[in-house]
Amino acid sequence: MFLIPHSKKFFEILVRNLIFGAEDSLVSTVGMLSGIALAGVGRADLILAGVVLIFVEAFSMAAGSFLSERSTEEYVDGRDLPLRYPLLGGLIMFVSYFISGFIPLFPYFIVEISSAFQTSVVLSLIALFLLGAISAKRFNAKPVRSGMRMLIIGGLAVALGILVGNIF
Repeated sequence: MFLIPHSKKFFEILVRNLIFGAEDSLVSTVGMLSGIALAGVGRADLILAGVVLIFVEAFSMAAGSFLSERSTEEYVDGRDLPLRYPLLGGLIMFVSYFISGFIPLFPYFIVEISSAFQTSVVLSLIALFLLGAISAKRFNAKPVRSGMRMLIIGGLAVALGILVGNIF
């Protein structure tokens, strides 16, 4: 059986990995960049660290998605299944994490670190809200409520990253 793009299973994998990858990327990337920016690291080193983080974490998250989807499929069906669903989940996770990671990193390419820090945080918070609102609208939920939930939960994680960066 081939993966049908309009099947329920396809949308489950798409939504789960898209939202998880984007949210995790936005939060962890802005948190790491904030901590490094607050430590006074130069622009080139900060950008290098951000790019390395995005590549490594996108691959790591994709591998984790593949392994968890595969394990879930084996557990639910009690047998080895074709790799299409786990591979799809890993691919969606990689792309979602990779693209989203450049949202908080982008300001560091174009403005000074002090301004980029604030812009990075604001862009990430806006992206979190939009991620929640757009996904809710697609599934007939309340966009503002879902956007605010994503903003608040993701925003708390961003604040934690900034706090840790300030402390250490």
